Parts: sequence; structure tokens; C-alpha cells
Amino acid sequence: MKRYGHLFFDLDHTLWDFRANSRAVLAELCAELLCGQGLTADAFIPVYERVNAALWDRLDSGAIAKEVLRALRFKQALQHFGVDDGPLAARLERIYMERCPVRAMLMPGALELLRDLHPHYRLHIITNGFTGVQLVKLRSSGIREFFSVVLTSEMAGAAKPNARIFRHALRSAGARAGESLMVGDNAMADIAGGRSAGLDQAHYSPEAEGDPQATYRISRLDELRGILL
Repeated sequence: MKRYGHLFFDLDHTLWDFRANSRAVLAELCAELLCGQGLTADAFIPVYERVNAALWDRLDSGAIAKEVLRALRFKQALQHFGVDDGPLAARLERIYMERCPVRAMLMPGALELLRDLHPHYRLHIITNGFTGVQLVKLRSSGIREFFSVVLTSEMAGAAKPNARIFRHALRSAGARAGESLMVGDNAMADIAGGRSAGLDQAHYSPEAEGDPQATYRISRLDELRGILL
């Protein structure tokens, strides 16, 4: 079995349970601020998630800036329901950004896996998220201590799947691509991106079969134990 020295992890949806944490905050916001608009969490959250995902695709492609994403996601979600209220959208964005990063729910088995891997490997993070927000997530969830290098797309000046961010991470970690493994949930950003930079890849895909070109495919994080320990 190939021996690695460095493991690079994606954060959102791979270690930090973005969906669960985000939906918990969105449900709070619906109860506190949107019930007067006749909007329930069951109706609003799926629309918000579709809008947010589309805007993130535009951000990752360089079509919009992060400030535009933050200004538009709640505004566009509200407009879907015929609510054109800029101040309300801005308030929802502000509170969401205050509350979501401090949520601490991790993906199943993430904490235990990091504890087991840490004595044997140097662990790092490569994320497309906003720098300040991602650092709060790492601290709030109690996993910052496991990682030597934490690199965001803002810090690198490039976003996954661009090979530049992976090369930046390798340089920062003092690692070679051939001794490194990228672990992530996104087939394009994490897996194809890591492959383009020469890293082996473990595609974490709980709800699908995973990228057939990935070095490894896993549906549970604890499957990494059989690969790495």
C-alpha cells in the first residue's frame, strides 16, 4: 500500500457538516424573521440552497466576487416568493454569517478519524470558503489543532479546481505531490483538481458512487482507516 506523508482535506461537506449547520441556522431565521412573510423553513430552505449553489458556481468560476454572492443569495431567494425587501435580505445575511460558522456539527466520524490520523500524518486543509469564516468553523468545531496548513482560495489567489491552489498548499506544507493525498466530497473541485496537480485523491461521496477516476472512493470517512492506518 502506498505510504503518504501529507493528507489534504476539504472542509465543508467533508469534515464540517455544512448542510446540517446551515439548515439549523436557516430554520432559526425562518422562525424569527420570515414567518411574518408566510414563509416556512420547509419552503424557504430548498430555494435558498439552490440560489446559493448557483451563486457559488459563479464565484468559483470568477464571474462574481464574494461581496456579490453575499448581497444576492437571500435577496434572490426572497424574490422567488415575491418578497422584494433589500433590508430584510441584508439582515438575514448578516445574522446567518454570525451564527453559521460557530455551529460545531461535524460529518459522521470526522473527529475520531482526525484523532487517529494525526499521530501518523501531517494534516492540512484546502478550502474555497472565505478565510475568516473557515477559521471560525475550524475553531468552533474543535479541529483547528489537527492541521498544520490551512489554505483558503482567498489566501492562495486561486480556487479549487485550479491547480495553483494545490501547488500553493504543497509548497506551504513542504510536501511533494507524490506523497500527498487529497480528501474531499466535490468531484470537480477536490478530486479533478487534486488529480490535475498530481495528488492522489480519496473521493468522499456518501450519496453516490463517486468519481471512477479517483484513486480511492469512500462513502464513509472511517473507510480511510483501511487505506491509511
